[in-house]
Amino acid sequence: MNIIEAFTDPNLMGGSFYHDTREAWRAVLSGAFALPMDKDRERVFKRLSGERRPPHKRVRELWAIAGRRGDKTHTAAGIAVYMATIGAELDGTLERLSPGEWGAVLLLAVDRHQAKVAMQYITGLLEATPILKNMIIRNNADGILLENGVNIEVATNSHRSVRGRTLLAAILDEVAFYRDEASATPDIELYRALTPSLLTTGGLLVGISSPYARRGLLYDKWRKHYGKNHDDVLVVQGATADFNPTIDADIINRAIEDDPESAKAEYGGQFRDDVEQFLTREVVESLTRPGPTEYQFDRQHRYFAFTDPSGGGPDEFTLAVGHLENDMVIVDCLRGIRKQSPQVVVSEFAELLKSYFINEVIGDRYAGSWPADEFYKHGIRYLTAEDPKNSLYTNSLAAFNSGAVELPPDRVLTTQLINLERRTARGGRDSIDHPRGGHDDRANAVAGLIASAGKRRKRKIAGAW
Repeated sequence: MNIIEAFTDPNLMGGSFYHDTREAWRAVLSGAFALPMDKDRERVFKRLSGERRPPHKRVRELWAIAGRRGDKTHTAAGIAVYMATIGAELDGTLERLSPGEWGAVLLLAVDRHQAKVAMQYITGLLEATPILKNMIIRNNADGILLENGVNIEVATNSHRSVRGRTLLAAILDEVAFYRDEASATPDIELYRALTPSLLTTGGLLVGISSPYARRGLLYDKWRKHYGKNHDDVLVVQGATADFNPTIDADIINRAIEDDPESAKAEYGGQFRDDVEQFLTREVVESLTRPGPTEYQFDRQHRYFAFTDPSGGGPDEFTLAVGHLENDMVIVDCLRGIRKQSPQVVVSEFAELLKSYFINEVIGDRYAGSWPADEFYKHGIRYLTAEDPKNSLYTNSLAAFNSGAVELPPDRVLTTQLINLERRTARGGRDSIDHPRGGHDDRANAVAGLIASAGKRRKRKIAGAW
């Protein structure tokens, strides 16, 4: 039984997938698994695949780019169930495993909430019919173990957690939005970690996602393979209406009126033209010293500081300390503290400032007068930055690109700087910020330090310092 039959058989997954509105996904899966198609289905396949011919064999990689509400996670769950059950038996995958070796089907989500949704879909598909339900041996936090020795696992994306296992299939849900504070390219590192795990079984790699900026793994696969005749890699692309025609067209039309560029990606399934990288990896790495992480106080320098306060939660309370050397901004020290009382952090930062003989710090307009009042308790004057965060980034760009900055070897800082995005609004105005789901607390502190240095240079030239 092939995947289309499994998706339409009422005794398997047909109760969940057998609807006329899912013809686009049936065309995509028919192409990915090299199944026969009638003229109408092949016409849909070619429209979504850039007019390429259908593959002659099951592909090694399927990349499906679809607009929001395009039934992506549901379909990803269905592929996972099929590859762990019927698909594992059909193509002889299980015979390639050594005695005692268990295979796994892995679905990786963008966050814990999405992982929970995916697991609910998978559990529902398995338990909806007696045939699949009877295959379940154990269902717990480690995954769903089936009687054929295959474990279906759902987790958040991490290239560190996928190594050392034999995979029958790996499915990357919303791969364009993977984030990791320790890496600027978590999607690419994950792909590199997964590929060897699929070699033993000749397993299938699936990426299903709405598109985002013109960079990253999904965009790279689209650029190289969309519309190209290749039997190993299939890339398809379609709008929300292609994959889920039940969505109210008025909702999409209103989104287009409000923000055309955003709607083009969210509902049109097209990569955004208005989002660019603010700093390249090459620039950031060229400015990063090999060590040490922090320079100690040196009496020959005059130090200054910038802080980005936080009230707790997912954001860090950050502080950057630096000095000028021949018009170069040296970032001597960068600290970031999360999930601690703001009062405790201010106390710790005040002691750090005093160790560099600094009695004032610049910060943004956060929580009214609270930062100023709290720092004042420790003998530190808090000055509110004249420029908003967006201007701090804009004004620091020249220093970054001219090599007039020395950065500490801080992986989180490097990742945040590389991930910064420049978005262009309809009026032509640029904004610089972290991507959705990301952070820029350390990057903001460094940008503020660079902006402070620029003002100190002007004061020095004017003879005020």
